[in-house]
Amino acid sequence: MNLIVYFSHKGENYVSGAIKTLEKGNTAIVAEKIQTLTGGDLFEIVPVREYSNSYYKCIEEAKTELNENARPKYRPLNIDIARYDKVFLCYPNWWGTMPMCVCTFLEDYDFSGKKIFPVCTNEGSGMGSSVRDLKRLLGNAEVDAGLSIHGAKASASIDAIKKYLSGVL
Repeated sequence: MNLIVYFSHKGENYVSGAIKTLEKGNTAIVAEKIQTLTGGDLFEIVPVREYSNSYYKCIEEAKTELNENARPKYRPLNIDIARYDKVFLCYPNWWGTMPMCVCTFLEDYDFSGKKIFPVCTNEGSGMGSSVRDLKRLLGNAEVDAGLSIHGAKASASIDAIKKYLSGVL
């Protein structure tokens, strides 16, 4: 059974060289497409203290968390991880890796024996070091090389997602 877990940021985002306000974050759009194509269960990581809607404030918050190796709390998800074989983990690339609230989530569950499929939205920086960081955090899970989606193309990413899914499922 497939599990899709994502963190996404709406509000001001950097999109194709400009700051734009998004009603729905790019990663949420991609995660929903994966859920539609796989039929899996979808959960959103929502930080207890939400990140600023201001792009520049948000990236400073994210940078501080990364530098401090922080583990921000998130609202309870009540996921029974044992029910799932495959986990699609969707997140934006913040400062070259996944947001720290995603790390908190990963450390709260036992992913031993699971197949992890990272899906990273970004504006040109690709997966960054997130796959390496995932392998470090999830030593007992199998971590795929993942899928990088250009955030500005999230709404039109269905073909890229289908191609990726056909290669991994």
